[in-house]
Amino acid sequence: MKKILVYPILAVMLSSVLGACTSQNAQTPKLKEEQATEKNAGTEVTKINTSHWSYEGETSPEHWGELDPANSACVNGSEQSPINIEFSQVENEQDAEDLQINYEPMLFSLMNNGHTVQANAAGGSNSILIEGKEYKLAQFHFHTPSEHQFNGKNYVMELHLVHKDSNGKIAVLGVMIQEGEENKNLAAVWDILPKEETDKDIPLNETVDLKALLPEDQTAFHYEGSLTTPPCTEEVKWTIFEMPIEMSKEQIEAFRKIFPDDHRPVQSLNNRKVIKS
Repeated sequence: MKKILVYPILAVMLSSVLGACTSQNAQTPKLKEEQATEKNAGTEVTKINTSHWSYEGETSPEHWGELDPANSACVNGSEQSPINIEFSQVENEQDAEDLQINYEPMLFSLMNNGHTVQANAAGGSNSILIEGKEYKLAQFHFHTPSEHQFNGKNYVMELHLVHKDSNGKIAVLGVMIQEGEENKNLAAVWDILPKEETDKDIPLNETVDLKALLPEDQTAFHYEGSLTTPPCTEEVKWTIFEMPIEMSKEQIEAFRKIFPDDHRPVQSLNNRKVIKS
């Protein structure tokens, strides 16, 4: 009788133990999976907070300095761009900056970087000379509305031509854009405007004549500023042409369908000089 009673008891105990082990083993992968998900989620949040910036909401220009320590100049810099250029406060100098533009038609490739449409130079032949120092054209891109203001007013768009010297210092030519006739010099670019963010550049089949794109009257304003996007690096030489160029309503609307607003508000001048030549 004792043997008969022992076996059922052992069977129940073994069943209970095996059941508990099975339950524990089944829960462990799930727990590990949940922990991994939480870890990955935390990594993703950190990544977004330190690298992503935009023109609206919690990652808009007023928050750029909070997103990454590398962006400290965006809030602590003393020579930030863009600025409002008050004509009455500008100093006139005929030979200011001694600017020489050496442009010829060349090929570009297009990209949508999530902030603007940018045309990257396919070669290094286009350049400008400022006070005898050469800056080679790296790329050009667009903002709407204009980032710089003239007497407190924005233009509908602004073109930036970005150049770098052999030490990585930056010089930018800014061109205001107003609504008018179709800009045929940009037709090749506008024909293939990338509507979504691109993984690789889209090559243009036609050259772009940047010299013909610039305004006929090259009277310009010069000042020391910064990049208008993070990390807002300073010691950037700015030249803003007073005379605007034209683009058609259709061309402007085509860009604004992709980027309705990609401009940084004007920054304090902080006693900087703006010189007209």
